[in-house]
Amino acid sequence: MKVLVVNCGSSSIKYQLFEMNDESVLAKGLVERIGLEGSVLTHEPTGKSKTVINADIKNHTIGIGLVLEALVDANHGVIASMSEIDAIGHRGVHAGEKFSDSVLVTPSVISAIEECSEMAPLHNPPNISGINACSELMPGVPQVAVFDTAFHQTMPKKAYMYALPYEAYEKYGIRRYGFHGTSHKYVSERVAEIMGRDANNLKIITCHLGNGSSVAAIENGKCIDTSMGFTPLEGLVMGTRCGNIDPAIIPFLMKKENMTMEQIDTYINKKSGVLGISGVSSDFRDIEKAAAGGNERAQLALDMFIYEVVKYIGSYAAAMNGVDAIVFTAGVGENAIGMREDITSGVEYLGTKIDKEKNNVRGKEREISVDGSKVKVFVIPTNEELVIARDTKKICIK
Repeated sequence: MKVLVVNCGSSSIKYQLFEMNDESVLAKGLVERIGLEGSVLTHEPTGKSKTVINADIKNHTIGIGLVLEALVDANHGVIASMSEIDAIGHRGVHAGEKFSDSVLVTPSVISAIEECSEMAPLHNPPNISGINACSELMPGVPQVAVFDTAFHQTMPKKAYMYALPYEAYEKYGIRRYGFHGTSHKYVSERVAEIMGRDANNLKIITCHLGNGSSVAAIENGKCIDTSMGFTPLEGLVMGTRCGNIDPAIIPFLMKKENMTMEQIDTYINKKSGVLGISGVSSDFRDIEKAAAGGNERAQLALDMFIYEVVKYIGSYAAAMNGVDAIVFTAGVGENAIGMREDITSGVEYLGTKIDKEKNNVRGKEREISVDGSKVKVFVIPTNEELVIARDTKKICIK
């Protein structure tokens, strides 16, 4: 069975084609700058040279059409015809409370995604565009939507509710939803496999640390709490997002700086976080370099980020009354050696201790705690695309 995984952004399409018999990747690639000047497709077939195709890609349908052409091309293709694609899995960002698992795409599912677009205006409309494009180009091929929010739907009400008037939840669905769900799901299941333990008997804290970051508490295979909320703005200090702040700061700044709603939204989503603190960059590599050169604001940005992660790990250990494993994943989590050590040293009271030699690793799956550590610590590269492919296979072979 071959599954095409599609992740549509506002001006991009990431894709991977899986052979599900052995879960191997036949090809992957990226369409960039859709609807903009200089649009391009970068196609990487396994075992063959990377191909770059420059084209006028006005919309997602044209973009996906180019992807399909690349997959069947005589020179850099990996399948003989599109009929070999048995199913398509789509990354969906926000499904509100409508779905607690991945679902087969139907007209009612598309309507549900549209209804949640107000909560994810940058993500849900492109997701729908991708689904519609695949329907047009591959009619009859089953499609599955895999939502970032679904994994977190197991949170208890005490964890996901905000202390606003209850009508805000009833009328508008204002509550904590959480994001990065496919990543948290993958690494929590994978760490159970590595440990040789049943995920249903483990307490795991997963740290998805990157430009966007979130931490999740996973008890007995189910998410019981996560740091992101109604939107991906809540929680940790991030690349350009402020994370948790006193909400009264927003009207205060709007009044003092004469800001509109659009301007304050840009301020807290795109100008804040470690970028706003450091004044250097939203890229942690740039900030670490600046801090090493004596930039005090860059060092402050790193200190704040590490401090926030430590606080979440501590609070989630308390929420679960213990923890068996802590997992680092995503761009920063998988590659920032010193940051992992700093974070873990901040929770040594839990029984964690890093082996510096084991921790000297980037982007590879490895336990990095010392032998006999009460709480195991791991680096596990995330694989959201594989989660989507697996869920698609599971739904389509029923």
